[in-house]
Amino acid sequence: MISVDGVSIRFGAFTLFDRISFQVNPGDRIGLVGRNGAGKTTILNLIDRKQDPDDGRVVITSGTTVGYLPQQMKHRRGKSLYMETLDAFAEVLHLQERIKSVTRELEDREDHHTESYLNLIQELSNANELFEMEGGHSIHADVEQTLTGLGFEAKDMQRPVHEFSGGWRMRVELAKILLRRPDYILLDEPTNHLDIESIQWLEDFLSAYQGGVLIISHDRVFLDRVTNRTIELSLGKIYDYKVSYSRYEGLKQERITIQNSAYENQQKLIQDTEQFISRFRYKATKAVQVQSRIKQLAKLDRIEVEKEDDLVMNLRFPPAKRSGTIVVEANGLGKSFGDHRVLSGVDLIIERGEKVAFVGRNGEGKTTLSRILIGELDHTGIIKLGHNVELGYFAQNQDEIMDGDLTVLETVDRVAVGDIRGRIRDILGAFIFSGDDVDKKVRVLSGGERSRLAMASMLLQPFNLLILDEPTNHLDMRSKDILKNALLAFDGTLIVVSHDREFLDGLVDKVFEFRNQKVKEHLGGIYEFIQRKKIGSLKDIERKDQTPTVPVKDIKRVQKKEKPGVKAVQEKPAGTNNKLQYEERKVLEKKIRKISNRVKALEREVEEIEAELARMDAMLMNPENISGMQVYEEYELLKKRHDEALLNWEKHTLQLEKAEARRK
Repeated sequence: MISVDGVSIRFGAFTLFDRISFQVNPGDRIGLVGRNGAGKTTILNLIDRKQDPDDGRVVITSGTTVGYLPQQMKHRRGKSLYMETLDAFAEVLHLQERIKSVTRELEDREDHHTESYLNLIQELSNANELFEMEGGHSIHADVEQTLTGLGFEAKDMQRPVHEFSGGWRMRVELAKILLRRPDYILLDEPTNHLDIESIQWLEDFLSAYQGGVLIISHDRVFLDRVTNRTIELSLGKIYDYKVSYSRYEGLKQERITIQNSAYENQQKLIQDTEQFISRFRYKATKAVQVQSRIKQLAKLDRIEVEKEDDLVMNLRFPPAKRSGTIVVEANGLGKSFGDHRVLSGVDLIIERGEKVAFVGRNGEGKTTLSRILIGELDHTGIIKLGHNVELGYFAQNQDEIMDGDLTVLETVDRVAVGDIRGRIRDILGAFIFSGDDVDKKVRVLSGGERSRLAMASMLLQPFNLLILDEPTNHLDMRSKDILKNALLAFDGTLIVVSHDREFLDGLVDKVFEFRNQKVKEHLGGIYEFIQRKKIGSLKDIERKDQTPTVPVKDIKRVQKKEKPGVKAVQEKPAGTNNKLQYEERKVLEKKIRKISNRVKALEREVEEIEAELARMDAMLMNPENISGMQVYEEYELLKKRHDEALLNWEKHTLQLEKAEARRK
């Protein structure tokens, strides 16, 4: 058991925690939530003994083991995947070395009857017994089996860990934790930098794990699938809910409503009491009552209203120059790192005002292409930025590369130029840095606060092309929602590298899928892309096996089970090249958009008719609701409308498929 008992943490006059207490029991799967800077990571550091409380204590039952997966991982450069993972058995390996050392010493000694010799014999016996108990003879097999189960291949075993992408390095740390088999696992934003396949694996692993788990995450779906308890940190206090995240959100709103009501009642009491004191302070006949009221106010436990819901990250992008129609164009683009080829023969065009998503497995080249676009990496083939394009780039590790010794204000001041310098404090205020917050050192900021600061620094220049690589990492749910709304209002061109389905939904209108060194373009939003691929989640697009397409003849059958939508189309034959000239492509794209909009409108019409048919079906089930033949006539007309709309939808869907096939 882990017990946090009356813990307080203070930074000068600021109190982060005020005598908080809770327990983590075996089998608990706890989601630790709260706004950025509320102290979530501090809780994990306290449990892992990386930090001591100012008051109170953290008690861990004797013999209990804890595995901690932090937000940032540090690996020794050049250390191989196999040797890094073998560190999970550091104590067993140390024991093995001691066994070898004692064995060599015994072989060289001849004083077989001395006490020291007999003590060495006993030490060797105890060490061998412990080595057996810890499974020392199978550690190498265990390492290989675990890494293989997590998706690594035999050729990866001697590859340096620093060469792997963030998601794969996260799997290395998870492998080490799994091999140690701790009683409790602490995870600080484990889904950051993970692709959907990795997130799914982690969900399955945690669901089957026998020990206790304490998780910090801003992924709603992940928390709902894993946790059975939610602890919220707010204003130095904790609120413990024995439910998953979605149910917690509803209970929290009820709590805030009650809290606001209690606050208003208390403020009325305080106001009335202060008026009484002010009115009768100098009347001798009321001296006793006045003193009583003064003491009453002094002893009153003041109710605080949670202010985080009142804070607003009002992002407003500065106006930028209008770019050319073509913002990004690539022809035959390729990139290799040594013998490892990431991209090959990539062709793509991104036009002004488009908002697109880069999706695919970790290591498939999404970040590589982003870095090529900003000029960080060389490449083969051609890639061009359009006329008047001014590019802003937010990297995955943007928050890590800032100078920790600078203050928030100094960090922004160093990148601000021109008239914008006069608006620095306003910009920081929009990113929820106000008052004394601007004087904090970067090194003491939480991951979410550093991400917000990095975003603020980027927006000091008027960009008309934004490339955001995992921008929601470390941001809390509310900040993600506000950032998404700001990007929706952004009138420039947007490229987002993300695996966050909720964030991408409604934001992007085109998806570029990275797979097997190629990039394939898909029109429509993220869920249209998923539906067109006939998959239930992005997990399936990150597998190497292609998902079968649905024949046109099966469209009507599929529609009866699912919401009508644009069907998948067959891959173009290998070796063909149907690339159109730009003007022809422009006309074709306009036609595709027009047909696509008509398909969506027909989808909505079919849904509305089906909803009305369902209502009438329910009414016709009860004869008392029927008065005359008019109801039946309306019902038949509605069915006729449904058949006509469905037929029209099928016709336009076929037209759309043909148009998309021409484009390919």
